[in-house]
Amino acid sequence: MKNKYDVLIIGGGPAGALAGKTAAEKGLSALIVEKRPAIGAPVRCAEGIGREALLEFIDADPRWISAEMHGAGIIAPDGFFMKLESDMAGSKVGYVLDRKFFDRELVWKAAEAGADVAVKSRAAAPIMENGVLKGAKIEYCGTVTDVRADVVIAADGVESKFSKWCGIDTTVPVREIMSSVQYVMADIDIDQHSTIFYLGNDVAPEGYLWIFPKGHRTANVGIGISGKKSGEGHRAKDYLDKFVKKTFPNGKTIEYIPGGVSVCRPLDCTVADNLLITGDAARVVDPLTGGGIYNAMYTGKLAAEVAADCISKSDTSKKALMIYDKTWRASKMGKAIERNYNIKEYLIKQPDEKLNEIIHSVSKMNLKEFSTLSLIKEIIKVNPKLMLELGALAASIR
Repeated sequence: MKNKYDVLIIGGGPAGALAGKTAAEKGLSALIVEKRPAIGAPVRCAEGIGREALLEFIDADPRWISAEMHGAGIIAPDGFFMKLESDMAGSKVGYVLDRKFFDRELVWKAAEAGADVAVKSRAAAPIMENGVLKGAKIEYCGTVTDVRADVVIAADGVESKFSKWCGIDTTVPVREIMSSVQYVMADIDIDQHSTIFYLGNDVAPEGYLWIFPKGHRTANVGIGISGKKSGEGHRAKDYLDKFVKKTFPNGKTIEYIPGGVSVCRPLDCTVADNLLITGDAARVVDPLTGGGIYNAMYTGKLAAEVAADCISKSDTSKKALMIYDKTWRASKMGKAIERNYNIKEYLIKQPDEKLNEIIHSVSKMNLKEFSTLSLIKEIIKVNPKLMLELGALAASIR
């Protein structure tokens, strides 16, 4: 670890790894600091990603792919099962990753490109001079080192303490924090090539429950519910335990992963003087699904590209870095986040009877492809009155 870098990256997840790799490939000196002693652990997501989304950044490798998905299923509150076949999404729906190996692979590639990496090292505080960010104080085993940088990229996850220390309002309303628990379960009867989602206020109030296969008779079985629905005796774990007891009574839980996911709109602004905010720290998780691996990699890579351009021009002010914020918001990803936020806000207000109606309607469709956008368009076609209920959202996606 040196005392000066072109780019300092706080966090070693997918956003930080892509930022470090891209910065190094652009000829910048870069340091990735990760507070945990091992990259990729503990896992804090269901580990799913679409095939095309993954291939935009890295070739698929059997070493860190747990399972290949060819379909998906949605189970309505009344128990009705809707199967989404693989021909709706091309040859493959996607992959379930092994994040412990996948995240390490991303960081290894960053290191191979020339980025420095420091684990068990946390940003203890920003270095501020005249109100402007100049780097961070990095703590390692009780020793604190000042590390200065032209640009700091915050990729420190949903907690994002660093951005808050820099004066960014990172507050997320309780109702827009998804309280989540996931078990890795073995010896359970599943379709190992299909992801399954359960909806309903008795199963997962204002959220959903998922089964993401990780191989033969093994899966991530998890749940996310609205933070405002969580309380004594009805927390996410309580709902998950009830489901597991009923569905997989003889299954074996080999890992327990609690956590939280923001399902709010992104931060109002994801840049400041000498600062770029990426991934979960920027709140760019898909508000409808809670998925964030692709969005993290996209914003991490883009942040490093913008940092490299601005450093070459000797201008890393907020005004110069704003191209990052404008670019991701105008991207396909940014538009999907806003659209899916509105869809999420509509769906969480619906009683189980309405969810049943929607899912039964969808099951009668002949979708040429499966995506959130195509799904909502078809729902509106078979449910004309839904147009009025969705209002401006429906009109915007026609």
